Amino acid sequence: VGGDILFIEASLSPGNGKLTLTGSLGDVMKESVTIALAYLRAHAGYFNINPKLFEQWDIHVHVPAGATPKDGPSAGVTMLTALVSAFTQRKIKPHLAMTGEITLRGRVLPVGGIKEKILAAKRANIKEIILCKSNQKDILEIKEDYITDLKFHYVTDMREVVNLALLTDLVPEPLDLTVKEKDVKVVN
Repeated sequence: VGGDILFIEASLSPGNGKLTLTGSLGDVMKESVTIALAYLRAHAGYFNINPKLFEQWDIHVHVPAGATPKDGPSAGVTMLTALVSAFTQRKIKPHLAMTGEITLRGRVLPVGGIKEKILAAKRANIKEIILCKSNQKDILEIKEDYITDLKFHYVTDMREVVNLALLTDLVPEPLDLTVKEKDVKVVN
């Protein structure tokens, strides 16, 4: 229910689709990554990702401050956004935070500790926050003068999150994610 900002990193390296998770993640947070990846694989076309890439690249998801245990479903939206960014090589909007659990169908579910998360976001100089539409009631409980400089985006679906979070600009030195055709050997 914390009041800390977590940074999620996702990187790709040539491989065969292996998923590596680091950063002292608890079971629920590991499940969030698994759900995010399953959703992304099922909806790769929507995000203009060739499904064959999942078989040709290994994925590493890391949550820094590796010695600090982390758990809970709140980072589900962030996990998926990081994965889409990695597979499209698109930048994520700066000064943006997000929180929300996700389902295999891409629904964004409400999470707890919203007030504490908003306070942490302000301390971290965040300007925009994406959260579940059902959490809007939690924002209404925060003093208005404290959140006047924050822009909130209320969502119900992961497609909305990705559309809000990703820029069209590519990351510096983007990977060449063209699908590599495997050599086919003909035996007579």
